[in-house]
Amino acid sequence: MKFFGFEIKRAGEQDNTKEKQLSFAPPTNDDGSIIVSEAGVFGTYVDINGVIRSEAELITKYRQMSMDPVVENAIQDIANEAIVEDSEQNTVTLELDEIKDMSDGIKKKIQEEFTAILKLLEFSTLSYETFKRWYVDGRLYYHVIVDPATADKGIKELRYIDPRHIKKVKHLKKAALPNNPKVEIDVLVDEYFIYNKNGFADKPSNIGNANAQGLKIPKDAVVVATSGYMNPEGTLMLSYLHKVIRPLNQLRSMEDSLVIYRITRAPERRVFYIDVGGLPTAKAEQYLKNVMTKFKNKVVYDASTGEVRDDRKHMAMLEDFWLPRRENGKGTEITTLPGGQNLGQIDDVVYFQNQLYRALNIPITRLQSDSVFSLGRGTEITRDEIKFAKFIVRLRAKFSELFTKLLEKQLLLKKVCTPQEFIKWKNDFNYKYAVDNYYAEIKNIEMNKDRLDLLNIMAPYVGRFYSNVYVRKFILQQSDEEIKEIDKDIQKELKIEQYQRPINPQDPDSGLEPEPGPPQPVPVVIQKEKEE
Repeated sequence: MKFFGFEIKRAGEQDNTKEKQLSFAPPTNDDGSIIVSEAGVFGTYVDINGVIRSEAELITKYRQMSMDPVVENAIQDIANEAIVEDSEQNTVTLELDEIKDMSDGIKKKIQEEFTAILKLLEFSTLSYETFKRWYVDGRLYYHVIVDPATADKGIKELRYIDPRHIKKVKHLKKAALPNNPKVEIDVLVDEYFIYNKNGFADKPSNIGNANAQGLKIPKDAVVVATSGYMNPEGTLMLSYLHKVIRPLNQLRSMEDSLVIYRITRAPERRVFYIDVGGLPTAKAEQYLKNVMTKFKNKVVYDASTGEVRDDRKHMAMLEDFWLPRRENGKGTEITTLPGGQNLGQIDDVVYFQNQLYRALNIPITRLQSDSVFSLGRGTEITRDEIKFAKFIVRLRAKFSELFTKLLEKQLLLKKVCTPQEFIKWKNDFNYKYAVDNYYAEIKNIEMNKDRLDLLNIMAPYVGRFYSNVYVRKFILQQSDEEIKEIDKDIQKELKIEQYQRPINPQDPDSGLEPEPGPPQPVPVVIQKEKEE
């Protein structure tokens, strides 16, 4: 199947189900794909607040939520922390130091192909938007465009696909265990994507069937990066905004009710008690209406036309109250109903704002406008900021799967490595993201100071209980490439005279100001001469 796509055949891969490894555990559905078996289609819907929605409608819900001002500010904080666009450093780099059985030539080629992948993604200019789209939708789909005539030249173009128009399908087939033919298990026999430019219906029960409306695309022609956040049933891929639905709805309801309460309770309204004497009920109501019509008027000024008119309407919530009063009571009376006294209390709104930020894993201090932001020492960082930093690291790790999947297709197309080699290497790929320069500089200074203090304590034991290699790798945290570069620099500096002397502030040729030492005692002999 190569229509509008391509397919990479692994060495030794066969379509015969009997030659595949069988297991009693069904295949893991960690990408939100539709599971199609002989019994039908499963895993396409989710129930939110009692309303059944499809995956496409759920993604639209996430995008609408991201337009809320509070949620949008929180997403900006997350995206700004995860993606740092700096002209002095690359947004993301690939490190291959952990891979021991890879030659330097292969490492160089992989680095070149990784740079090519970033250019295809336009990551230098669209990194923030790409990450934000992945975070809000919970998934990213890219069509990998390859020229079949020149497939060995790699990927030609990466084109974004709206996740509401595409769906991954996995076909399962019943197979019997070889050692127990009576037991049947589900075996994965085929994977592909279904694309429909008009999107899928709310209940696409025929997805995966032979007569499904849509374009069938090979699995190798599409790359998908998901959030890895599944619903409890494990059938639907969710966004990180999914747990924000409830607190956001509660916050909106509380804000709306607060506005309504203020509008209705803020003004002072008049109360008219009309004496109806001993009139029957029907005549009393008629008399009350006549009095209302006689004395009630509503003068309205139209600013657009300059017209002043008497606009008499039915009694509204903000207008006067007219109440009848029977005989043997007081006569006609006019009083005022006081307005609300606690209109300035917004504790409930603040509570639900805090709940919303907790659902977004944002520190509460970032919501408070009067809190002072400080890039202080490591001991001054709050626990919430540390948890938020770890959350950002996890987001980067999941987002980096996009680079790994694209890099796999690029390396296999250009025949840089075999599928087996890539499977062995990919877990050791380390993607290093750029960080804010000022904060990173303070952090590095603190870490280097602590490492040197620890090294000073361990110095008497190096060579007996600890080796120099151990100290450089685990105490100074130097990588193999850094150790090689430092050793080369040391060998070069041994030939330079000014580097052969250790740095001593007391040396006048060092260029450093000497540190003041303790006062030297005056010799006893000199004291005696002064006394004489």
